[in-house]
Formats: sequence, C-alpha cells, structure tokens
Amino acid sequence: MTTQTPNVIFENQDMLVIDKPAGLLSVPDGYDPQLPHLRSLLEPIYGSLWMVHRLDKETSGAMVIARNSNAHRILNESFKKRDTSKIYHCLVFPAPDWRSKDLQLPLRVNADRKHRTRVDEKHGKPARSICEVKRHLNSGALIEIKILTGITHQIRAHLREINLAILGDALYSAGLPEPPIDVTRMMLHARSLSFPDPITGEILTFSVNYPDDFRQAYQMLKLPTNLDEVF
Repeated sequence: MTTQTPNVIFENQDMLVIDKPAGLLSVPDGYDPQLPHLRSLLEPIYGSLWMVHRLDKETSGAMVIARNSNAHRILNESFKKRDTSKIYHCLVFPAPDWRSKDLQLPLRVNADRKHRTRVDEKHGKPARSICEVKRHLNSGALIEIKILTGITHQIRAHLREINLAILGDALYSAGLPEPPIDVTRMMLHARSLSFPDPITGEILTFSVNYPDDFRQAYQMLKLPTNLDEVF
C-alpha cells in the first residue's frame, strides 16, 4: 500500500492532470473505504474533485480529474463519445513474433469465477486494441497499446487471447510460460492521454514518463536470461 501523493502535471480551474503512482486506488475500496485513494490524497490540497475515469490500482500513469461539476459533465461526455486518445505501454512475455496487431475481439466482463474479462464472440461487447511492439526484448517486449474502447481489463484480456501476459499480472498469465523476471506489480503504464479542453474544446495531450520500477524491469528484460549468452 502506498500513501504517495500523485504528481500533478497540469492544473487550472477546471481540472487536474496527474501521474498516478502504481499501488494507489483511483476510487475508494468497496471493502475498506479507509484505504488511500486519489480524492482522499488530493482533496485536502485542491478542494472538491470529480472522478472522470480510473486506472487499476497497479497501473501507473496519466489521468484527468475534474475540479467542478460542469467540467466533470463535459469530460464525462468526451470519454463516453470516445473523443479521447488513451495510449498505454506495457512489458509483456513471452516474446511476440509480430510487430503490430489490431485486435477487434468482443469482451465479456466477469466471465469466470476469478472475475476475469474474456473474449466472448456471442455475449461480449465490442472492444478494440491497437498493439505495436516498440522494442523486442529478451523473453519479452515493450508494447504500445491504443485502446478505442473502455472495457474493464481490456488490455489484459486481449493480450491473453493472443497468448501474452503483462509482466507481473498473475491473474491473466495462467497457462503461459514462467515470467522471465520477478517484479512487484503489473507493468502497465498509461503513457499518454489526449482529450478536448472542457471549456475551449482544444485538444490537449499529456505524456508521463515511466516510473522507476518500470524502467528497472525494462532494463532487466534486456539482459540475457541464459548465462551462457553472457560469456
């Protein structure tokens, strides 16, 4: 659990754009509302806040939060109409043998007893993820994914359907080879976020750097896993 206050990378009277640290809840926990979450840490500094979207607890990266009800209404509509661009970077394993994929696979949330999202051609909702390998690594890859829909666990479910998992994601890696390195959390980072300014309509784009643990895992994946390759 972390109590690290998120880094605010942009602010005005209508919104905050933050870099959410991994390990921090976007919204209150349903079982333990006393656990730290974004509003509990930011409202003592910035006043009342309205949540527009969320990232999973283990996911780091860019988020926008409204500072008044009008901005909240407009931003919500932009996300609902998909006038936004959400780009994620993740470290995956095993190593893919492709450069890019456009995954258009319908997804059903809570599809099994472990509450995983699964591809379901009959009952799933339309979902699209555009994937590009940014760097092939030893036993894995750095992948950029642009999601055009917002299904819960969309990236994880789509990757698992093509026999990949995000490093550190135990929930969706069953049946795959052992991960090449050990990490302390799921290596998924919301790299950039674009959306219309709620007042002017100007398209705003914000990018956030990788956190230290993501950088360290990336460097480790670049090293040979077979010691015979070192000498």
